[in-house]
Amino acid sequence: MAAKSDFKKDIEVFSESQFLDGKNKKSILIDNVQVTQGSLSIKADRVEVEAGGGKGKEIFIATGKPAVYSQTLDDGRVVEARAFEIRYEVANRTISLAGDAELNQNTSVVKGETIVYDMEKEQLKATGDGSGSEDGRVRTVFSLEDIEAVRDESKASDSTDDQQDNDNE
Repeated sequence: MAAKSDFKKDIEVFSESQFLDGKNKKSILIDNVQVTQGSLSIKADRVEVEAGGGKGKEIFIATGKPAVYSQTLDDGRVVEARAFEIRYEVANRTISLAGDAELNQNTSVVKGETIVYDMEKEQLKATGDGSGSEDGRVRTVFSLEDIEAVRDESKASDSTDDQQDNDNE
């Protein structure tokens, strides 16, 4: 799971300039924008914050060429993503990527037109652009190097378990 402690931390936003509309509960942050919440980080050219739903229900819409998201999971692995638009819904703990979207997690890289990533469940749904062409479909690449490393770790763990079993006999 994403670092659970991240979601208990304040969200900080840094930018070169900011416009706030208190009546409509919207903020627009421009140039060199960074949103952080613990290890969660979104970097973008522009971020619009919709806070009309109340505290803890904010929606951050980051745009860039590309906008970039990263977060460290509880086990130390890092999830990284990029797209022309990244939508972070605080209450749902989801990141929605749109426009040349790419998400790197574990041993795979997923690319598509849109990707919705549930940060708590570490689940994603990706869709192509609907053109039916090879470039318009979702593409996933599993890194053979990473898969081999996981296999080697598993074998080492099995050997340790076998040794402990023998010691207990």
